[in-house]
Amino acid sequence: MRIPELAFEGFLPRKNNREISDGKLVYAVTLSIIIVNWNTAALLRDCLQSIREHPFPGPFEVIIVDNASLDGSAALARSEFSEFKTLMESVNHGYARGNNIGIAASTGEYVLTLNPDTRVTPDLLGNAVETLRSKGESYGCLSVRFEGANGETQHSVRGLPTIKGILGDLLKLSNWDTYRLRSFDYSQSQDAPQPMGTFLLFRRSALPDPMKPFDEQFPIFFNEVDLLKRLKGKCWYEASLTIHHLGGASTRQTRKPMIWESHRSLIRYLFKHNQGLARIPLYPISMIIWLGALVRARGYSAGFRS
Repeated sequence: MRIPELAFEGFLPRKNNREISDGKLVYAVTLSIIIVNWNTAALLRDCLQSIREHPFPGPFEVIIVDNASLDGSAALARSEFSEFKTLMESVNHGYARGNNIGIAASTGEYVLTLNPDTRVTPDLLGNAVETLRSKGESYGCLSVRFEGANGETQHSVRGLPTIKGILGDLLKLSNWDTYRLRSFDYSQSQDAPQPMGTFLLFRRSALPDPMKPFDEQFPIFFNEVDLLKRLKGKCWYEASLTIHHLGGASTRQTRKPMIWESHRSLIRYLFKHNQGLARIPLYPISMIIWLGALVRARGYSAGFRS
């Protein structure tokens, strides 16, 4: 796999981490990997070690944004992986702002948001960038097949939430399965409206804001869904590329607040992307979603900040 060479000058002290040369953008590195971490030190070590063992075959950077972990994650990253950049935050900003902080500090033409409970496989990073590059400007994002601890393919692609899709999910209507996408064929490479944020490779030029793409009103959940909705270009799922994924390592630590945050963010997303008369059916739907949170969490929680 040959990655086209770009000018490499380290971090560029410019607002957009890029410079203009003869009318063309010149990026400091080809790939920026952003990892937002919270209290998953052992998993973070494995993730970073996998990147070290299977690096991108060109100029790249890894930026770890540690959201005030209490388990020594930041110290571990700085001491054992000093070739990567670790940003130690004093508070837990959540996933959306954590990614925005990392992306603002990054310099790459391509930006990969990667969860710490993953391990990259041989040639994954180079092949992923080359695949997205080959798709042309009409595609702004790429995801890959997620493989669980036992080698199983994880369901990682959904449709963008719509009133029809949510109703179809609530009422178990198979002909309205536009949200869960239970029929998605993970053995075939194809367009994917909403892959999980665990591994999302973006073309920076496709981001609605190349320095602050995530809406921080969605601190933990649905931030990548909202971003994909606003992305300049489609998203591609590449079945031939695989990443190992444990899943939910951070959110499991605070299960009840995360259930409420997930349901709250879904409602927030639906109201954000539906205006006027289209909002009328959202009010009864929201009541059902709130009830679902109450039942699943076995009580009320304030969510992310609780």
